[in-house]
Amino acid sequence: FSSAAGVFGAAGQGNYAAANTFLDALAEHRHGLGLPALSLAWGLWDTAEGMGAGLGQGDRDRVQRGGVTALTADEGLALFDAAEGSSEALLVPMRLDLPGLRAQATSTGMLPPLLRSLVRVPAPTRRTAATAATTAPSGALVERLAALPEAEQEAVLLDLVCTHVAAVLGYPGPEAVDPARSFNEVGFDSLTAVELRNRLNAATGVRLPATLVFDYPTPTALAAFLRDEIAPSGAAAVTPLLAELDRLEASLTAVALPDDDGRSQITARLQELLAKWGDGRKAPEEEAAAAEVAEEIESATDDDLFDFIGKEFGIS
Repeated sequence: FSSAAGVFGAAGQGNYAAANTFLDALAEHRHGLGLPALSLAWGLWDTAEGMGAGLGQGDRDRVQRGGVTALTADEGLALFDAAEGSSEALLVPMRLDLPGLRAQATSTGMLPPLLRSLVRVPAPTRRTAATAATTAPSGALVERLAALPEAEQEAVLLDLVCTHVAAVLGYPGPEAVDPARSFNEVGFDSLTAVELRNRLNAATGVRLPATLVFDYPTPTALAAFLRDEIAPSGAAAVTPLLAELDRLEASLTAVALPDDDGRSQITARLQELLAKWGDGRKAPEEEAAAAEVAEEIESATDDDLFDFIGKEFGIS
């Protein structure tokens, strides 16, 4: 009797997995010599004794979310009888939950390599250490946060964190998570910590450390950390905006000017963006100057405006 932990690996069970892998290898070795040998790498059994004796409901729920459900005693005995007629040296009698595997792949982007061909979810791109270190945050999430003030950004990220905490712990929803209670208090261990990290990796696109829940011990602290990583304030937030302006400038200089209707549409859009950017950001003396400029812009013809844009961006 061996264990599926040796075939698939199991977080927190490295020594147990290695011991069972030795049994599997010994069976293969004997089999190659023509000697009798059969290793059964069992999955979880639904019993209150043996290896399952110390598992609580939370542990069982976590195993099931990973795409594995427990074998009944009758199912296990039937698989044992079936294995006796096999010519293989190693078999893996276990019950797989394919919808659970699909959900795991969708939420975390991760599946054991041996199971990836069983569900119709694209396997995640393998990252090297260099590419992982420079992974950019999710574009959709960044855009959503950029449109919100800082307090609302943290509220969005707190809801995101609580949603995944609830999923990991088997709570009915994010409202059941107390954002002020520490992860340690609500039952997180090394396995659930890694599961939460993997989920947030996939949700944010940010490479997060395995020690995430220990470094930021409450959902509130973790949400604040994510906000700093995804939507930095102050000078750090200026850099991507300037890069966008550079791309706009490159676009304006790279294409021929449109017809009069197109020029009017672009002019109106630029004016609208400048007006929005200026709202609430000017000192009183700047307001007066801005009003004067606005009057000049309002009275300018399209040709005047595009002449100005051409001079600024070097368009002949």
